[in-house]
Amino acid sequence: MDEPLRVAAGIAECEIEIKKSRFIATAGLAATREEALQLLEQVKAKFPDARHYCWAYLLGGAETPSSAAMNDDGEPSGTAGKPILNVLQHKGISDVMLVVSRYFGGVKLGAGGLVRAYSQAAEEVMRKLPFEVHVAESQWYLSLDFSLEQPLRHFLGEHNGSVHEVTYSETVKVKLSLPTDKNDTFVAFCAQHQLECERLID
Repeated sequence: MDEPLRVAAGIAECEIEIKKSRFIATAGLAATREEALQLLEQVKAKFPDARHYCWAYLLGGAETPSSAAMNDDGEPSGTAGKPILNVLQHKGISDVMLVVSRYFGGVKLGAGGLVRAYSQAAEEVMRKLPFEVHVAESQWYLSLDFSLEQPLRHFLGEHNGSVHEVTYSETVKVKLSLPTDKNDTFVAFCAQHQLECERLID
């Protein structure tokens, strides 16, 4: 079953300070790699004197992303990009780019300290990031008798479906969509009224 997608909406920013190092986290919507890298360039322009710009992005579904990437940008391997990506993977939000800009404060944090710092910055900005819920939908086509148009519309109203196209001839031809998790209920409705329905492939 297709689960609703939680997709980043807008942008968020926060700052933490650890042993005089400043970590400024920026997270925002990125539907493509190009958009993710564009956000990175915007962050670099906003904080031009930062020593490191460590980042990760997650595109597509959070459970099975279509694309994911990370970058330590000069920090010891595995201490920055990977912790940021780990936070993204556990938040269940898709299409998000997260950049942490670091201003070095003169005190080395060590590998463990860096992992904790980048993780904390990522966690805090993700708590602020707005998101939208996108429900997976299916498209259907069916032909029905005039007397069944109102029962169909009533069914769709109860199940968050919508009619996209109606053609009237000897019968009523309808193109509609409804949440994918209502497919079985819709097929049962069609069977109850002896209707042939066809699922359209996107």
